[in-house]
Amino acid sequence: MLVDDQELVRTGFRMVLGAQPDIEVVGEAADGQAAVEALRTIEADVVLMDVRMPRMDGVEAARVICAAPDGPRVLILTTFDLDEYAFAAIKAGAAGFLLKDVPPAELISAIRSVHSGDAVVAPSTTRRLLDRFAVLLPEGDRRRQDTGALTAREREVLFHVARGLSNTEIATRLHLAEATVKTHLGRVLAKLGLRDRAQAVVYAYETGVVSPDHPRG
Repeated sequence: MLVDDQELVRTGFRMVLGAQPDIEVVGEAADGQAAVEALRTIEADVVLMDVRMPRMDGVEAARVICAAPDGPRVLILTTFDLDEYAFAAIKAGAAGFLLKDVPPAELISAIRSVHSGDAVVAPSTTRRLLDRFAVLLPEGDRRRQDTGALTAREREVLFHVARGLSNTEIATRLHLAEATVKTHLGRVLAKLGLRDRAQAVVYAYETGVVSPDHPRG
């Protein structure tokens, strides 16, 4: 389902996605409230959601949609001047976010990843967004929760996930097999009660595991 208050934007996405043999646009909505209402009768696997819309914005719509049992996965679209909204949407349950000017191939890949149960947080553009998110977080929200349940290796994996590295990149950095990285990340999610990679990133920034002044590379 496509959710955006600009019809031209929806038309562009529909044309791009409609050309894919494994993707079907089953519905559209011009605001979050209309999307929530439409999903009562339309079965969608993924919702491509704008952030800034009338009546109900993408953050509140994501919160409502993600709270429903067996609901669709939500992929948020954002721009640099609305970063904090996309961050809030991920906290609300969205599976990830992309910039609105994302290349078509990257958009398609992200939708497939979200559909398969993964979270979209890895592109280099997202790394810049994450740094900006951390600056926008009020100091009071950046609480240091107890990560003592994590081993040193698990904390290290969490750090690199929050910096936007893929499992393959982390495996190379830490001289581990990719399957081992997946195992460590799975344990991190289980121990911290997190749903997916996107929530792990949010957690790491809020608790001070990683911050904007950490160097890249």
